[in-house]
Amino acid sequence: MTNSFIPKFDAQGLLTGVVVDTTDNRVLMVAFMDAEALAATRATGFAHFHSRSRGRLWKKGETSGHVLEVEEILVDCDQDALVLRCRPHGPACHTGAQTCFFRRLEGNDLALLA
Repeated sequence: MTNSFIPKFDAQGLLTGVVVDTTDNRVLMVAFMDAEALAATRATGFAHFHSRSRGRLWKKGETSGHVLEVEEILVDCDQDALVLRCRPHGPACHTGAQTCFFRRLEGNDLALLA
């Protein structure tokens, strides 16, 4: 096992970024990062991702102002996924919900979390 950070991007040049709220450990969102997004995140202290739909770098909150301030980045054992422990400045979900994970699977139905 190496102590050097050598991220393992997939065939599309992406790795998974799981965003967790530092205050209560809720999973806020999951997005993909390429080398550019990872570098921008590390340089600025704010979460950046690769927007697959737009095909470009995306700073979370660039239009809404609901940025994610990164406090810590955890790296998994294979270095192909990251956990970004963040302080959110507003809702994390584009729907306006605090987290993108606001529903629970019950059978074949989705139920809102209380």
